[in-house]
Amino acid sequence: MTPLAKELRCAVYTRKSSDEGLEQEFNSLDAQREASEAYVKSQTHEGWRLLTTRYDDGGFSGGTMERPGLRRLLADIAAGTIDTVVVYKIDRLTRSLADFARIVELFDKHGVSFVSVTQSFNTTSSMGRLTLNVLLSFAQFEREVTGERIRDKIAASKAKGMWMGGVPPLGYDLPADTSRTLVLNAGEADTVRLIFRQYLKLGTVRALETWLADKGIVSKQWTQASGKTVGGVPFSRGALYHLLGNEVYLGMIRHKGVLHSAKHPPVVEKRLFNAVQQALKVKRRRAAGQPASEGPAALTGRIFDALGDAMSPTKSRGKQGTYYRYYVSTSLQKALPPSGTSDEAQPLRRIAAEALEQTIVGLVSRLLPKQKEEPLALLHRVEVHTDAVHLILGKAGCSGIQARLTPGERIEDEWTDTSLLRLVAPLTIRNRRGRTELRSGAVKSTNRDPVLISALRRAHAMVELDARQLPICTKAPDTQYGRRLISLAFLAPDLQRAILDGSQPTDLTLDHLMAQAMPADWGQQRLLFDHV
Repeated sequence: MTPLAKELRCAVYTRKSSDEGLEQEFNSLDAQREASEAYVKSQTHEGWRLLTTRYDDGGFSGGTMERPGLRRLLADIAAGTIDTVVVYKIDRLTRSLADFARIVELFDKHGVSFVSVTQSFNTTSSMGRLTLNVLLSFAQFEREVTGERIRDKIAASKAKGMWMGGVPPLGYDLPADTSRTLVLNAGEADTVRLIFRQYLKLGTVRALETWLADKGIVSKQWTQASGKTVGGVPFSRGALYHLLGNEVYLGMIRHKGVLHSAKHPPVVEKRLFNAVQQALKVKRRRAAGQPASEGPAALTGRIFDALGDAMSPTKSRGKQGTYYRYYVSTSLQKALPPSGTSDEAQPLRRIAAEALEQTIVGLVSRLLPKQKEEPLALLHRVEVHTDAVHLILGKAGCSGIQARLTPGERIEDEWTDTSLLRLVAPLTIRNRRGRTELRSGAVKSTNRDPVLISALRRAHAMVELDARQLPICTKAPDTQYGRRLISLAFLAPDLQRAILDGSQPTDLTLDHLMAQAMPADWGQQRLLFDHV
């Protein structure tokens, strides 16, 4: 009697680089999945069984690992729920040799095999690895050559004075035909000249910003190809600096530091433009002579808030002329709500820089006393939560750290990169007088699901807010996936807060939400997930 084949749980992964065509009833992702499902079905006699969970990435490049579907796939592999990954083509999984090496390493660690429907491979053999590396080399070569062709085309077109896309500047409209020449907007051109003259009159961008706001003068409003209207908002200081230094108004186009004569007509006279540049230059020299902040922003580029928004260094001047440093979320600097959340869910978006840096230095020095590097230099990433700070460290330099942890501190594997560890340390963040204090007691355990949080953000991006700041749907999505996804924006506020802080019920997963129609009543939603 022939023994039964061992059951192999098969996950299908699909990807498409652009959003084009995804709104169709049967798109490229569906075609890839259909072919992969047919392949799995043909291997039923070998014990292959298709998993119903979908791992789809529509509109994501194969040159990056930051894809929600891929991250969810890798997380499930780490959880031991997948035996085989099936893709239509190997370049659907990745187009980068470095990323492929990391993925295969994770596959091997968890005993997961890899199958391409159109290319027969076995990643457990050296010959299979060699073949895969050769194909990936060509895939990466194709991506790089395509990028070079596009860059060369843009450079040649800009050298001829053509407009190669982007946000149209105030004073011009987008080309109405294929000429790639900006069209002069006479009314907006008068506004641009007024802004240049008014800056010379007022002397500062801050005063100009206030004057424009009082006059009700707003930024360029235009309609994207998708039909969405953007712009038409009060000018920020950054936008004004960009406008006042934009050579487009001289009838020029800049590419990689070189100015080319453009086909569109100028808006501002060269004498007025040069006078504004000279005034800006003088202001910059004066600003350079101001006292520096009390120390360098050592965590710049590596510090993020709880929702993943980058935190940038900033400073303020006290009454005695003393400068205080802070790390502030990008969304707060731009006066925007936190990414993908309602106004009821507010993460910590401002923290005293010096106090945080000193606390982290003390923490790392205690846990890794034998390290010769500066403590802050050891950090790959810092995440500031309302009750804890998460430090991402290289695993190689963390020997013995487990024995030095105090109650409340914990170490976790960073599933996105097997060479890293995540240190979670309890903190009470108090910005009063720039103090940051350690929190006593254990940290509340969290189960933050980055894929679920990302889906919640995308759902909120598909809706608008009414006068009461509640989400409304102005246009129903065309696909079933979009209709299921947008329902996340209408979850009960406490359920959304639970998703963001990681305290959601165990059955509140993206798969669960996408597999069924969500009741509109918040009370029924809570009962559905036993969240009452």
